[in-house]
Amino acid sequence: MWTGRGKTAIVGVGYSALTRHSQKPLGVLALDACHAAMTDAGVAPEQVDGLATYPDAPFLGAGSRDGEDVVSVVYIINHLPLAPDIRWYAQIETGMIASPVIEAVHALLAGVCDYVLVWRALHQPRGRYGAWSSTRASGEAQFMAPYGCTSIFQWHAMAWQRYMHKYGATREHLATFPVNSRRNANLNPRAFFYTTPMTRDDYLSSRWIAEPLCLFDCDIPIEGCVALVLTTAERARDLQNPPAYVAGYGQNTSRRRTLFQYALDDYIACGSSLANKLWSSSGLGPQDMDAAELYDGFSPSTLYWLEAAGFCPQGEAYAFIQDGRIALEGELPVNTFGGSLSEGRLHGMGHIAEAVFQVTGRAEQRQIPGAAAVCAIDGSPMLRGSGLVVTKAP
Repeated sequence: MWTGRGKTAIVGVGYSALTRHSQKPLGVLALDACHAAMTDAGVAPEQVDGLATYPDAPFLGAGSRDGEDVVSVVYIINHLPLAPDIRWYAQIETGMIASPVIEAVHALLAGVCDYVLVWRALHQPRGRYGAWSSTRASGEAQFMAPYGCTSIFQWHAMAWQRYMHKYGATREHLATFPVNSRRNANLNPRAFFYTTPMTRDDYLSSRWIAEPLCLFDCDIPIEGCVALVLTTAERARDLQNPPAYVAGYGQNTSRRRTLFQYALDDYIACGSSLANKLWSSSGLGPQDMDAAELYDGFSPSTLYWLEAAGFCPQGEAYAFIQDGRIALEGELPVNTFGGSLSEGRLHGMGHIAEAVFQVTGRAEQRQIPGAAAVCAIDGSPMLRGSGLVVTKAP
């Protein structure tokens, strides 16, 4: 087990408004979330002496204007009245959103700072974006673009098509997951789809994006930000909220053969690289989780995580999710807040926030009774990712 288990905690969570197109610049939304997180923790801005984020833009061809398309450490330093001398900061370029949380934990354990603010801000531009626009296809693209395979939607669609063929899954099987996520989002006032129910018929009649993936298999792009405050377990005991102790973490470090993009070949190996570290560091396993907040940029990604993380055998996730097993009242509640599919695309930050709410008893109508340990995993198991286990007790 990891020697740092339970020695740090997430003590504050803050959201900005989550909208399709905000009237506020992205930087202001980030400031809203950061202020909300510090207020939630009962920590004054001048006490925050550590900063960490995963600032990457979320789509092909996105801009990099600080405060408009991305929100960097420099932007937060320049716009928040934090500690006079920030003692530590990090901008993480790989692994996705749990990675800056992991670095914040390391910094706290090393004693280089007392309170760390972590945020993830996402911009949603108007009009179409991420589409192929070149008249030339060079490098790897020459093998795919001439045939119309140019986007992440299509890569994921091909992987899911292969899964369906290999294991016998159907679209009706997959429908269970996004419909369950929407049901959970209808209990989450922050969710983009809070007031919009969805039936199986709604799902099955929705338009194709890249067959066999439909509109409701894709996360809902939004503008917004979520922020967290972390500190040591000792300091956490004196704050206003129950702490969510960081019990363990994992990152995908699997060696991967050269592939153009996402492929079903390696989702178990890559996902297990992360999950094995998650379980060994925390001393817990999938059987100990009271809920699982699993990344869902596309619906099938969550099914792959269920298998790669050991919640069910390979090739059985489509059957595992049936019959209410993943519902709030089920054996393993999954994405209890609605996930990226229904709360909004926040690159896994919403998953971590919900894990914190669950183990601290603050998930309101979504609360799992007695939730003591919850995992939050982000990224696709076919390529990258990072994850945490948070617990009620240290």
